[in-house]
Amino acid sequence: MIATTQLPIPAHFEPAKVGEVWRVPYQQRAEDATHWAKQHRIAPSSDDETRVCLLLIDVQNTFCIPDHELFVSGRSGMGAVEDNVRLCEFIYRNLGMLTEIAPTMDTHTIMQIFHPFFWVDADGNNPPPMAMISHEEVEQGKWKVNSAIATSISKGGYEELQNYATHYVRKLSLDSKYPLTIWPYHSMLGGIGHALVSAVEEACFFHAIARKHQTNFEIKGDNPLTENYSVLKPEVTEDQSDRPIAEKNSHFIEKLLSFDAVLIAGQAKSHCVAWTIDDLLSEIQATDPKLAEKVYLLEDCTSPVVVPDVVDFTDQADAAFRRFAEAGMHLVKSSDVLSEMIA
Repeated sequence: MIATTQLPIPAHFEPAKVGEVWRVPYQQRAEDATHWAKQHRIAPSSDDETRVCLLLIDVQNTFCIPDHELFVSGRSGMGAVEDNVRLCEFIYRNLGMLTEIAPTMDTHTIMQIFHPFFWVDADGNNPPPMAMISHEEVEQGKWKVNSAIATSISKGGYEELQNYATHYVRKLSLDSKYPLTIWPYHSMLGGIGHALVSAVEEACFFHAIARKHQTNFEIKGDNPLTENYSVLKPEVTEDQSDRPIAEKNSHFIEKLLSFDAVLIAGQAKSHCVAWTIDDLLSEIQATDPKLAEKVYLLEDCTSPVVVPDVVDFTDQADAAFRRFAEAGMHLVKSSDVLSEMIA
């Protein structure tokens, strides 16, 4: 059995502020959530017979606030903001049914392989944001590792780091992945862009107090030597000598699959959301394909990357979601009744 009552939206939630950055009044919200739980007879998550996890992919300022580094606009122009209004309302309405909320946190520092400062050309210039670096360009010497940073991130020094970088871009090519993309500095650890969207953070905090269950933050992307679009697995896991540099997130995979239902939302539908779901599906198909039926994709709480007159990943994102549905996952809306959705 699962609780069936949808709750009202608390008075503190202001949809007009979802696209802004502000301080959550923690003590007041803790008191509000405690009162809310008593008023609506919301039981602790430990009492749940049907355990439901809400996985939030990178719902951070860097992707979700206009004018931040990688705002996901979608075709509407305000995609991530509109998604997060619906997401917050979904959390509040279904507070008594969500066992755990697990936000992933894209986490970066300056000197990472996908940031401009990692690379230089013959004149010492860094590549511009959104440049693509191919393995041919690295092997031909058009782009080399910035020798000044080698001691900061590599115990083996510059030559070994350069050999690794050449191996890395070649590995991406051999595995038919995207060429190395040089991303703008984003999700910078310690910066405003790294933080959860304020309204979403507030909803997660409110849930944790009301349901007496810790929010489960999952860090991804902090390894300087590999990209990590998916929270479940980095793009490259071994160096040029087959030594491990990273590994898949086996513990988190096992935890997700231990729930009776996993709901997924976040940004961007065409990139980190799609790659996370794809990795989860691969794990499911290797274990028990029927487990796909416990995964629910909140289609109206995620948007694709769209840069007008430059690139539009909407069709690719939609095609990926159709493939996930064909494998047994469910495409749902935040307005659907959760108790009926996972009955």
